[in-house]
Amino acid sequence: MCMVQPLILSPSAATRVALIAAKQGKPAVLRLAVEGGGCSGFQYKFDLADGPAPDDAVSETDGVRLVVDPVSLDLIAGSTVDYVESLGGAAFKVENPQAAAG
Repeated sequence: MCMVQPLILSPSAATRVALIAAKQGKPAVLRLAVEGGGCSGFQYKFDLADGPAPDDAVSETDGVRLVVDPVSLDLIAGSTVDYVESLGGAAFKVENPQAAAG
């Protein structure tokens, strides 16, 4: 397990993950993966995880861990995962400096 800070989990995202995990009786571990997806290129996929895999990169904020596999990490290194609430709803958002389009 590699403890690096290539990714940042914002405090609002950490709070939301902790809340969801508590409701589901799971550990507060958010897995972020990048999947190839149709016309828009890559898509971000979020899941609660039981814990990090041996080769995952791990970032921690307020006791909540964000884990990412090595392949996805290459595509999102330096990103911030945030939780944003707006009139259109609420969602996790990845602010990726490497992304060409939103």
